[in-house]
Amino acid sequence: MNIEVGMSAQFSKTIGESDVYSMAGIIGDFNPVHVDEQYAKNTIFKGRIAHGVIGIGLISTVAGMKLPGPGSIYLDQQVKFRSPIHFGETATATITIEEVNRDNGKVKAKTEVHVGDRLVITGSALFLVPEIKESKS
Repeated sequence: MNIEVGMSAQFSKTIGESDVYSMAGIIGDFNPVHVDEQYAKNTIFKGRIAHGVIGIGLISTVAGMKLPGPGSIYLDQQVKFRSPIHFGETATATITIEEVNRDNGKVKAKTEVHVGDRLVITGSALFLVPEIKESKS
């Protein structure tokens, strides 16, 4: 597997009401800021927002499907939530490779989620990528 510092991959998804309600059902988080429009209108967000874990899930999609890709295992994820994702917004998760350790098969990456130019989640992740040990030069 050819993974090099500076490589990057993305995944985008428009977050809708069904996504938020599905997530609420899966994880049991029915906080009214996510599921009750009347309540959410009176918050600092002025309307319902997606669960933060949905944004993190988009990062997981990039990791598992694109870069580092199938077979990679999440070991660690550090995140900072900078801004909410509102219903109907398209969020784009990006992973950029920062370090590749072929000796132990670990890859460190910068992780971000944007809605347009707005940074909503930032952080870093560590993945185990067993296949990179085999491609050691």
